[in-house]
Amino acid sequence: MSANTVCRGLLVLTLTAPLAGCGLGAGSPPGSVGVTVTSEFGQHQLPATASLKIVGQETVMSLLERNYSVSTRYDGKFVQSIDGLAGGSEAGEPVDWFYYVNGVEAPKGAAATNVHPGDQIWWDHHDWSQTNSVPAVVGSFPEPFLHGFGGDRYPVKVECTSVTGAPCKTVVGRLRELGVPAAIAATGSGGEPQVLRVVVGPFGSIASDTTVASIGRGPAVSGVYATFSAKGTRLSLLHADGRAASAPSGEVGLVAATREAEDAPVWVVTGTGVAGVARAAEAFDQLTLQRHFAVAVAPAGVVPLPVPGR
Repeated sequence: MSANTVCRGLLVLTLTAPLAGCGLGAGSPPGSVGVTVTSEFGQHQLPATASLKIVGQETVMSLLERNYSVSTRYDGKFVQSIDGLAGGSEAGEPVDWFYYVNGVEAPKGAAATNVHPGDQIWWDHHDWSQTNSVPAVVGSFPEPFLHGFGGDRYPVKVECTSVTGAPCKTVVGRLRELGVPAAIAATGSGGEPQVLRVVVGPFGSIASDTTVASIGRGPAVSGVYATFSAKGTRLSLLHADGRAASAPSGEVGLVAATREAEDAPVWVVTGTGVAGVARAAEAFDQLTLQRHFAVAVAPAGVVPLPVPGR
């Protein structure tokens, strides 16, 4: 497939390989692996037209090169272009390729990252003028809850301001439907670095958690293209270049994720008030979150973050 067949910036290809037998390379191919390639924070897509090819034990780079036309830099360690769409600059802003494994920004180059069974690998070509690091994204849901990251599955804990409230029950129910044995706790109960946490509640009530507080202070801090007011009663949504988008009316929810250092990601299902949290909880599903870095949920519907358009 060539980038000449589509407009520049309109490239997305999702491929999935079912559990396979031994390949021709060393070791057996990892099973149930998916690869998604997108541009502009997952905005644009091209339906998959072929099956994913996996041979033996793959790295993220070898798997990409086996299935796409790829050019690299720095002695083959980093991707410069995929099917003709290259890093550089667009509309005066820096753009490049970034990749995520099970919704987590990988800490190493693609050539040094092995592919594990169940991994969902997402490459995205986007503007990085506001931050060169988006530590975690929600668009690979139900990952990382099913397979973790780096080949290790981590325990999951849902922390709620009201453990008996409908939003908490919705989030826990969605995870358990997937076979994820999520524990339930009140917010402020404390968490271990290698526990995947989902924090549910109005932002003003959960922002005492330092990781949660970073979500909502903008992409330079958390990788999330949104900011909350000091009391958490107003959510401002941002474009990729940092400009504020039109503020949605009514109470607004947010589903987003971030990560500190090598800790497990922290997800938030939050909002500007009780109604906003309820909207966010209803959006906690694969259909709504797929291929979005984060989402705001207004009375009028779901808004991908960053907000599309310049």
